[in-house]
Amino acid sequence: MRHPLLLPLAVVALALAACASAPPAPESSGGVAGGVAGGSVGGVGRDAPTLYDTVSIRAEAAKASLTRETFTVILAPGEGSPGLETENYAHRDDADFHSVLRDPLSTFSIDVDTASYARVRRYLAEGARPPADAVRIEELLNYFVYDDPLPAAGEPFSVTTEVAACPWNAAHRLLRIALRAVPVQFAGRRPGHYVFLVDVSGSMDQPDKLPLVQQALKLLAGQLTGQDLVSIVAYAGAAGVVLPPTAAADRSALESAIENLQAGGSTAGGEGILLAYALARERFIPGGINRVILATDGDFNVGVSSEGELTRLIEEQAKSGVFLTVLGFGTGNLQDAKMEALADRGNGQFAYIDSPLEARRALVEQAGGTLVTVAKDVKIQVEFNPAEVAAYRLIGYENRLLAAEDFRDDTKDAGEIGAGHSVVALYEIVPPAAAQAVERPVDPLRYQALKPSEASASGELGTVKLRFKAPDGDTSVERAFVVMDTGRGPGEATSELKFAASVAAFGMVLRDSPHRGGASIELVRSLASAGLAYDPDGQRAGFLQLVDQAGAAIGTPVAGR
Repeated sequence: MRHPLLLPLAVVALALAACASAPPAPESSGGVAGGVAGGSVGGVGRDAPTLYDTVSIRAEAAKASLTRETFTVILAPGEGSPGLETENYAHRDDADFHSVLRDPLSTFSIDVDTASYARVRRYLAEGARPPADAVRIEELLNYFVYDDPLPAAGEPFSVTTEVAACPWNAAHRLLRIALRAVPVQFAGRRPGHYVFLVDVSGSMDQPDKLPLVQQALKLLAGQLTGQDLVSIVAYAGAAGVVLPPTAAADRSALESAIENLQAGGSTAGGEGILLAYALARERFIPGGINRVILATDGDFNVGVSSEGELTRLIEEQAKSGVFLTVLGFGTGNLQDAKMEALADRGNGQFAYIDSPLEARRALVEQAGGTLVTVAKDVKIQVEFNPAEVAAYRLIGYENRLLAAEDFRDDTKDAGEIGAGHSVVALYEIVPPAAAQAVERPVDPLRYQALKPSEASASGELGTVKLRFKAPDGDTSVERAFVVMDTGRGPGEATSELKFAASVAAFGMVLRDSPHRGGASIELVRSLASAGLAYDPDGQRAGFLQLVDQAGAAIGTPVAGR
């Protein structure tokens, strides 16, 4: 039964009285809350009316712990601003070439977000060319699974490097660095406490928003077992507990709580975040998976709402050991930049759900990668040999760049990698013989001389170093790998390099990158076709269909250029 958003005051009073008098929830031997009736968290009864309609736990108290103090909030349908019919993408310029003599170190944080690919697919399916800033090439690359070696025993991921001719510039080389995380069967993972944090504001009252959120959460709930706890927090003009920590095996209570969610009101996202993290800490599972899963269009407009305020709030909450997954939904007023920033600072991933099929991919087929972290604060630093490389540019990852000194600084945050994830980084490399095309004049130094060391005669292209922490660790470990260029030509690259190159070229074409060279839809299609041998989930074949759709839309100007 669905509870109406506007409740009679008498019912509200009875609900609050029931909340105050409800006895504590009985716990099983495993510490999992029992049946539906009579359970409580923070003085909010589970047998009360739909709680986000009537009750909000004060944000100030939630910062430290849950509280039994409540107050009444009555939301009228459609209350609050519907939101601007615009989508907010952070601006980024394509990375330029760097001189190896002046800047031999390239340092960045990994990124396993995939939201950009699903969004690009949505635009092209509608016959529109995506805005340039909606196209993040690293997220296109990392949407796919690659046929790289599995990690050695005891390692969270493997590292593979390969060099071949650059398909869009014959005078250049292309370096591929690939990480493949250890796969974990989601059914055999550690116990977890998953707090679903659901935006039920008025802007979510669209078919591709809250109804799709409900489908997605039901799919995820179907992956959980009796060892797991699930909580649900909803927020609109205020935040409230819809479902206190409950055994995931109690499917009727879980599905009923999801089905009863209704949209209406403004968006107190900051208060919802505080409450969700407080609930996660209250029933934290040591050694388990503790994660907040935020489902929203990102249109926060009440209380803590700016990107800066929200990211600082998330950074503080992440210190508790609770990780964050951000799921974006809908069109029109999608706040992409804000959601990406929250996921980055919350030790988590950002995915965009544009359909039930994408929900199944992210939360069922790749549930391990989305929800199970195998390494955190993963950083990559590449040192190039000036005898072999005149200049380089990292393709994508523009907002993940780090200072060289950040590499060994364990206080600097970086990206997380989930079970089974693939991470790919591509460098376009300019050999010394082709340096003139990218050289820009710089005055010679007066007080020091830049000259190669003896090691530059080794024939090595460079050295790749990685630092990372265990999911519950505070100290990084380091791995290093030497890269050699054996001179492979265009036809000698592996199918994995060809496919990654096709995806990168696709992104450059869509962005109208100044470095696209000879990249075209025809080149993308040719390279992608050569990489179809490995396609375990059918996504590469789907990419080819997307390329054909792009061919029809490519004549339109790139938005934002």
